Amino acid sequence: MHRTATGEPLPADTDRPAAGEPLQATDRLRPARGEPIHVLPAGPWRPVRDHLSAHGHAVVHTTWGEWLPAALTRPHLCRLLGRRDWARCRRITDPAVRYRFVASRLLMKYTAAAALATAPEGLDVSYRLGGRPYLRGFDQLDLSLTHTGDLMALGLSRDGRIGVDAEPADRKMRPDLLQAQMCTPTEAAELARLAEDEQSEQTLRLWTLKEAYTKALGQGMRLRFTEFGFGLHTGRLLAPDGTPAARTEWTFSTHRVLDRYLLSTARHDAGLDTAPDTSARTMLDPGFAAVMTHSLPPPHDPRAPAAPGERAPALETRSHPA
Repeated sequence: MHRTATGEPLPADTDRPAAGEPLQATDRLRPARGEPIHVLPAGPWRPVRDHLSAHGHAVVHTTWGEWLPAALTRPHLCRLLGRRDWARCRRITDPAVRYRFVASRLLMKYTAAAALATAPEGLDVSYRLGGRPYLRGFDQLDLSLTHTGDLMALGLSRDGRIGVDAEPADRKMRPDLLQAQMCTPTEAAELARLAEDEQSEQTLRLWTLKEAYTKALGQGMRLRFTEFGFGLHTGRLLAPDGTPAARTEWTFSTHRVLDRYLLSTARHDAGLDTAPDTSARTMLDPGFAAVMTHSLPPPHDPRAPAAPGERAPALETRSHPA
């Protein structure tokens, strides 16, 4: 039997056994295409699979405080995080930083598990050079994680690369000071025609879009922001001279979430013939599936998840060797 973040059993007719979407969890309308989904440990998780199935990608957002109870009470937290992230967690001496780290990993595991129709304990998160997370054995599912303030956001795509980035919506940007390091000549000319307040807003939007795009490319800050641009009104990817730099394979969007953050997404459609079924049984690499099948403990194993209500050991406040 699968359980929620607090160890409670899931309703038998819940379609998402990973993080648990109790029937009473939400009455929210299902988000439209591209609209980020606000998720808690209890869900809603069905829209994540709906978005992946219908649109090829999904973006979720939340706050680390909303996930703190799960980080504190989740049974067998060590097993859920995995050896690598558990060791990293134990080395973090600042309690606030440590709990935010745990919350972000729970968000990543629960969301991916919801998309793959599996349990979060069965997923192994690893990291590429530069720190970009990925799921071992599920190369077709691309991930991008971002956080700022109390916001956490995660993008998932099954048909190409994805990048997400967020900033506080009230952050003031100085286009006159930033033009040399982030704007193409076309962007600078468009910004100059705007009122001062609108200049700041559009500069912040451009910043998050450029961060999201470079994350999707896996380049981070290695790709200079002046080497590409965006149309302020069209949102299209442009060369520095203002000519189109892509056709329809790249799509971009910016949304205001939690009434106080801008969240931008960059998504590449690789044109793959992807299966609409995103469950683990269809997306998992066959060789890795065989290894996982033989390495997971049987149901009666003492390492299996504990009975409802059993609490995870408290995270200690001092660091330990890995």
